[in-house]
Amino acid sequence: MRILMISDVYFPRINGVSTSIQSFRQELEALGHEVFLIAPEYPTPFVDDIRLFRIPARGVILDPEDRMMRFRDITSDMLRWRQLRPDIVHIHTPFVAHYAGQAIARALGVPSVCTYHTLFEEYLYHYIPWLPKSLLRLCARRFSVSQCNQVSGVIAPSSVIVNLLKGYGVRRRMQILPTGIDSTLFATGNGTAFRERLGIPVHHKVLLNVSRIAFEKNIGLLLEMFADLHARWPDTHLVIAGEGPARKACMEQANALRLQDNISFVGYLDRRAELADCYHAADLFVFASRTETQGLVLLEAMAAGLPVVSIAAMGTVDVLKEGEGASITDGSVRDFSDRVSALLQDPARLQNLSHAAVRYAGTWDSHQCALRMLAFYHSLLPDAAPLAASAPQVHALPVNAPE
Repeated sequence: MRILMISDVYFPRINGVSTSIQSFRQELEALGHEVFLIAPEYPTPFVDDIRLFRIPARGVILDPEDRMMRFRDITSDMLRWRQLRPDIVHIHTPFVAHYAGQAIARALGVPSVCTYHTLFEEYLYHYIPWLPKSLLRLCARRFSVSQCNQVSGVIAPSSVIVNLLKGYGVRRRMQILPTGIDSTLFATGNGTAFRERLGIPVHHKVLLNVSRIAFEKNIGLLLEMFADLHARWPDTHLVIAGEGPARKACMEQANALRLQDNISFVGYLDRRAELADCYHAADLFVFASRTETQGLVLLEAMAAGLPVVSIAAMGTVDVLKEGEGASITDGSVRDFSDRVSALLQDPARLQNLSHAAVRYAGTWDSHQCALRMLAFYHSLLPDAAPLAASAPQVHALPVNAPE
């Protein structure tokens, strides 16, 4: 099968969308399929492959990490896309990529599918705070319905997102399909070296958060929780790995809490080296986002044997299971802090949760998820008989949500 993916973001821009695309590309190509990708060009060099087509892109106002492709630069090269002979077009983001991807699919007469990676109704308010939240939610829902009903099929990372889209009015066929992980990437790491680099004493307990530092990630709550915890456990340190528009505000909050010496903002980390070391340097992974469509970093942390204390909301409801490598908080500062404290003072329980985390992460296998993706693609092809994926259903989630 020949698959043409298109996205407004990809590496070297680090986020969940880039990681998901990379994971599925690698697994589908390992199965013998050809996966092409159209993505923006970035100022930072990145080693590309022959099936990756970079489109010149300009900066985005108020968001220096991202780049904006021009619709015309993509659609004017229709002969190139036609020569690829794709069987299906997979759209990963809702901006220029969505409309260009739809234009390519129509011109080539092939089905299109989109993945709903981002919950926009909980996203826009942080960037357009001068408009009423209710108006922004209404606009986001109508925007999502319009785009999802244009494609042949929709992929959502969790059952919660599928039900949300159905409630919006999306009527296309939907597939619940999380991004799997290659747990071997995080099985080992040099945590000692990472701690030494940051100057964290050996006897200190380290909490870790890995995410884009954006307002919708609720990192402010983590800082409040850590302030409460640190008052009881002075020998603790919080590491926040990532970049984003809320970094300055978070650093100012850390300073206001007088915890700047106990909180390290380390920026983005290389996924194949530094990130694994970072996971192995920590004692617990903490996560407070309420807007995730999946929360892939939770599984990465567990694959590294790192127990998770987190809020379970939206997409993370499908990922997090109490006792399966995770302790689920109600989201209040005190309950969050109490759960972290309880694990830190009980080494045996922490160790048991670590072993459970590794076992649980191993059930989210990227190879099996790719087989399910392939089956969904095949089901959307004209006159194609259903292709049975040999993979078991991940956590008993239904393969297709009813229309």
